[in-house]
Amino acid sequence: MDPRYLSSSSQQQVHLRRKRTKREWRPLEDRSCTDLPWFLLFTVFCFGMGSICSFTIVTGGAARLVFGYDSYGNTCGQRNELIEGVRLSGLDHTDRKFVFFLDPCNVDIVQRKIRSMALCVSLCPTEELKTYQDLKRFAMLNGSELCSYELAGHKYPGLPERVSKCPKLPVPPSKPLPVFNRCTPVDISCYAKFAEAVVTFVGDNGVLHRLIAGVAASKEIIIGLCVLALGLSMILMVIIRYISAVLVWILTSLVVLGSLAGTSVLWWLYIDHRLYGNHTTNKEEEDVEVSRDSGQALLVYAGASTVFTIILLLLMLFMRKRVALTIALFHVAGKVFIHLPLLTLQPFVTFLALLLFWIYWILVLLFLGTSGNSVQNEETGLTEFRLTGPLQYLTWYHAVGLVWITEFILACQQMTVAGAVVTYYFTRDKNRLPVTPIMSSVLRLVRYHLGTVAKGAFIITLVKIPRLFLMYIHNQLKGKENACARCLLKTCICCLWCLEKCLNYLNQNAYAATAINSTSFCTSARDAFVILVENALRVATINAVGDFVLFLGKILIVTSTAFAGVLLLNYQRDYAEWLLPLIIVCLFSFLVAHCFLSIFEIVVDVLFLCFAIDTKYNDGTPGKEFFMDKALMEFVESSRRLGRAVERGRSRVKEAVSEGAEMKPMAPGTSSA
Repeated sequence: MDPRYLSSSSQQQVHLRRKRTKREWRPLEDRSCTDLPWFLLFTVFCFGMGSICSFTIVTGGAARLVFGYDSYGNTCGQRNELIEGVRLSGLDHTDRKFVFFLDPCNVDIVQRKIRSMALCVSLCPTEELKTYQDLKRFAMLNGSELCSYELAGHKYPGLPERVSKCPKLPVPPSKPLPVFNRCTPVDISCYAKFAEAVVTFVGDNGVLHRLIAGVAASKEIIIGLCVLALGLSMILMVIIRYISAVLVWILTSLVVLGSLAGTSVLWWLYIDHRLYGNHTTNKEEEDVEVSRDSGQALLVYAGASTVFTIILLLLMLFMRKRVALTIALFHVAGKVFIHLPLLTLQPFVTFLALLLFWIYWILVLLFLGTSGNSVQNEETGLTEFRLTGPLQYLTWYHAVGLVWITEFILACQQMTVAGAVVTYYFTRDKNRLPVTPIMSSVLRLVRYHLGTVAKGAFIITLVKIPRLFLMYIHNQLKGKENACARCLLKTCICCLWCLEKCLNYLNQNAYAATAINSTSFCTSARDAFVILVENALRVATINAVGDFVLFLGKILIVTSTAFAGVLLLNYQRDYAEWLLPLIIVCLFSFLVAHCFLSIFEIVVDVLFLCFAIDTKYNDGTPGKEFFMDKALMEFVESSRRLGRAVERGRSRVKEAVSEGAEMKPMAPGTSSA
């Protein structure tokens, strides 16, 4: 039916139906909650994580970790309940607040724990006790009995059980650890075996001592260099728009010249082999065969290099405009950091959130290690606490929480940055930007889009956990599996890693689409995927060229910091002491550069998605004005001029062809009357 003959209400329904079937992008409009079921699911999961912590506190696991417990299941510093089947349990240790190990140097390197019997004592021995008479004197003077509870302190020297139930002589002086109340030997030389197992890369203790001494002597310089790396990273994010063009064209020139030079050298070697390789006539048949094979190999190498160079030149020819787009995006990204300076604080906020969560996660994991049911160790006869039955799955739940919540925090950073950049891009008058676009983006995230972030993080978790599990299996079977199984495991790990990277990139663009359109995760991911596919060549160019430029920026920061470190550490004549401080500085500078430039990379990716949407739905005409920056507008205008020139060339060719077709029917030699 013709819409002209419908009533006004029917026409409105048709209009709304069409609007629903073909949804267009509506930047910064129609804000609504997205993926609410996933927000509820994530909330329930976090409640489960908190319940695990509550379980460890209620069942005494947290108290056992903090206050310590003896080998009979008694928690030090409090009154205990009797444990069925465990002798000497249920004692009142209100006055015995410290854990004392009879043989603190008996360390199990594999399990990373002390295998000695532990007792609760009221005071740690501050002086060396060499004989059982000294143990008796210490017990009588301080009221702190260092032998098992059933042995009387005044009878230590004459008891036959003293060898197995009293500390190993001599007892080293010790002091309690702060907070955790463990009596720790002042001289930690007895842990040398454990330290050697951990630090296996150092064979000479003298070298280790010199390296540690170098770090201690250079701590002020190390801190200063770390601050320098931090400042260089922040400066680079602002000035990279001025040097990106130089870096990109230098990179392009070096790649092209390197390919041409490599191809020329291969052809020269092949020609030289053909001209001078066969001049010697007194060759054996085997040498002739080897020479022929070498010539054929050189020909194959030269041919393959020529094909590669031709393809590379054609790619550079066709993608030169897209390289210009990358430079323009870098230029605009630099402006974004000038208008939104709080973006530079995002790495600090994200790192702080991750650090707090990781500390909480490790503490709860340690609490789980001292929670559960009391079990007697068959080898040592000591009482330990382990999670048995269904409770053992709490550790797996806790491990999944580590991955999911970590990815959730990183996704919140991506959504926050995307929301701020979207606000900047789609605000025509930059003077009318919100006072704090970052805070506005955070509020929108918390109010509307936490479910979308939780869903995206869960998808990454579904891929990351199998990869981590396969990596664990590969490490456990190292040296035991056959070559086929090893290759299969590595292939699966590699495929899952590639899938994770692709999903990370798609998630990031989905968050940007959600920040623009306020749509659910799946809808945003589909819309972003369509936009990316329509601009596949541009995406490939930006990722290839842009990532390499950012990598060069990271290398620039690391080398600059290392060079400054060499100049500042030059006063130390023992050059071996430079090694550890420089390694620490270089690792920290690379970590800082990666954190800051990853924010820059997110900004560039979001700007590109906004640019692709802008050029798809707007053409610069009244009512469809562009939102883009002047630098991107210049790129569009140059592309249009080039397109018009190409179109004029095509029209001239068509006109010439049509004129030739009109003259073709005239027979040669005829004339018009």
